Amino acid sequence: MAEKFAVKKGDKVVVLTGKDKGKSGEVLRVVREDRRAVVSGVNMVKRHTKQSQTEQGGIVEKEAPIHLSNIAVQDPKDGKATRVGYKTLDDGRKVRFAKRSGEVIDQ
Repeated sequence: MAEKFAVKKGDKVVVLTGKDKGKSGEVLRVVREDRRAVVSGVNMVKRHTKQSQTEQGGIVEKEAPIHLSNIAVQDPKDGKATRVGYKTLDDGRKVRFAKRSGEVIDQ
């Protein structure tokens, strides 16, 4: 069975540790095998790329994956880092909620 991660593609997250501590961004993709996520504007690295037919060569800055233990979901209410819980709503849907405020994350 696949392992459950608190973070999904499209989530707003906050960086807890490292050079980008305090920054926030949106999860672009989750690399499940490595327990990492690519977050927009966070953990930027410079890559020297060769010119191709479609892309210009040179030094390109792009996001590198960051470990899931170093990021936390952003509370929809106050924008601070929160842990994620799961609950079932009255209509039977299982949703994620912010433990900090009780606000539902999934809409």
